[in-house]
Amino acid sequence: MEESFFQKLQRVRIGDIGHIFLFLLALPVSLFYRLFRKNLWVICDNRMEARDNGYFLYEYICREHPEQDIVYAISKKSPDFRKVKDLGKTVRYGSLRHWVLYLSAKVNISSQKGGKPNAAVCYFLEVKGILRNTRAFLQHGIILSELPWLHYDNTRMKLFLTSTEQEYQFVRNQFGYPEGAVQKTGLCRFDKLHDVTVRPKQILLMPTWRSWIATPTSASKEIEDIRDFRQTTYFQAWNAFLESKRLYELLEQHDLKLVFYPHRDMQRFLSYFPLGSERIVIASWPEYDVQTLLKESAYLITDYSSISMDFAYMKKRLLYYQFDYEDFRKGQYPEGYFSYEQDGFGKVCYTLDQALDEIKKAVQEDFRNPRQYLDRHDQFFDLYDTDNCRRSYEAIAALCHQ
Repeated sequence: MEESFFQKLQRVRIGDIGHIFLFLLALPVSLFYRLFRKNLWVICDNRMEARDNGYFLYEYICREHPEQDIVYAISKKSPDFRKVKDLGKTVRYGSLRHWVLYLSAKVNISSQKGGKPNAAVCYFLEVKGILRNTRAFLQHGIILSELPWLHYDNTRMKLFLTSTEQEYQFVRNQFGYPEGAVQKTGLCRFDKLHDVTVRPKQILLMPTWRSWIATPTSASKEIEDIRDFRQTTYFQAWNAFLESKRLYELLEQHDLKLVFYPHRDMQRFLSYFPLGSERIVIASWPEYDVQTLLKESAYLITDYSSISMDFAYMKKRLLYYQFDYEDFRKGQYPEGYFSYEQDGFGKVCYTLDQALDEIKKAVQEDFRNPRQYLDRHDQFFDLYDTDNCRRSYEAIAALCHQ
């Protein structure tokens, strides 16, 4: 659902106003600073973590291209700060120095559209043409749906990296970027998905967020009443799943463990769910790492999350449980080129009984992936190697020399 200007204003916070002054302070300093660091790259993921494509690209560059002047932006309060610090240079996310580096950099690189000192202020400066810097978008996951906020008119990004031929053609033809701005390189984190050790008794339940619940605006009421989280369709469906007697009996009978790890924007609602049991783990950030869970789990249950593509990339079996398909399409992501029924990498279920039937079948088949989904893998993932970081680095380097 594309937001109106008024709805975007509802997301502005008092802290965002303070960043206007940081920008004004940093601007004259950056004009001088860039004379001494002419090929500076600033890179980041989310403020509080280094676990996505930005981090894996940063790790690759530090190892393979130590001559590159590069700084990673991350909060010092992040549990991942030390591992980044041990690799190379860092800057405190959102600080005055971050602003100086952001304005000075030859290129700013992130896996997040909002990967910048302040998303609100930078959005206004960049999209309105006041600040014409060079930004490269690594992406957070493979795009499957129509995402209006990533169209060129809403980002003005110079480089937009994609991972498959279908995604590349969709973004190139639909998102309005100039010729050559969209390139196919692969997701950097995919380099680490080729040598995995699976726990054969572990099932991962990882649903995505619901924007109208996680970041509510006046438009949220068009979807449902969110004043009481326990009354939302999201909570009621997943709570019913976790408390299902059929599910628990299945886990008990086959000595299985299920890890429930919702999207980070829904993590603050974890306390509403049952405390778990010896068979069900309610997993929270930062104690659990997304990529580690994906790599070690034998089976995935999700809804619409792009992490299903990471799991499918590893050729492992998965299930889509889509109990609120119409609301999701209306309130969050309009349909794109990808059909879960026709193109997906697992069974699509719309009711709890359907989902439990499919899980039981997968368990009885030792989570072996059916041939039809392996064939879809071969057709979809035309880049299936460990060169995603290399291709991404080369695309950014070429951008810097234009």
